[in-house]
Amino acid sequence: MTKVYDQTTTGLLLVDPYNDFLSEEGKLYPRTKEVSESVNMIKHLKETVEAARKAGIRVFYVPHHRSELTDFDSWLHPTPYQLKAKQGQVFAKDSWGGEFHPDFQPQQGDVIIKEHWGSSGFANTDLDHQLKMHGLQKIIVVGMLANTCIEATARFGMELGYNVTLVKDATSAFTKEALHAAHEINGPTFAHAILTTEELLAKL
Repeated sequence: MTKVYDQTTTGLLLVDPYNDFLSEEGKLYPRTKEVSESVNMIKHLKETVEAARKAGIRVFYVPHHRSELTDFDSWLHPTPYQLKAKQGQVFAKDSWGGEFHPDFQPQQGDVIIKEHWGSSGFANTDLDHQLKMHGLQKIIVVGMLANTCIEATARFGMELGYNVTLVKDATSAFTKEALHAAHEINGPTFAHAILTTEELLAKL
């Protein structure tokens, strides 16, 4: 039987696995805590990454820009969201919060994509080029946050011609409403599959 996902066709996009998101002491963890725990997000994210590695599926780290104090000083159109991140120094450069969570450290063979400034991991980065150079046509998108960087990256991926899978319990959001919208309202307009971790692992 042909596998739905395998190393010749599929890449796993691990979006923003920073301490500020995933560690209890992280700056944004308190805002995602309720939702993350309701879906057992850390456990499912670990299971997804581990299963992908075991299946030989390459992991692509898709990191957000690490904040610096001079960010956006000369920009014409920074968004309120970007300015708020700058003010709070979320994922600050050279800080603990801007490091990858201990459970999600890069391994040999992983690809670290250039940092994205907004929400999409494709916009103004090398993600599309890296996927194409590795001959991949399918992307499984996991990490943070469901209704911002996950949705924007996955939607952009679909527009570029990739087959897109979302994993609804290997991500989180600031509110249950945002998580619901990402998977039940917006996701079906662009994703080819929206699965639970259990369903995904069965297909690997």
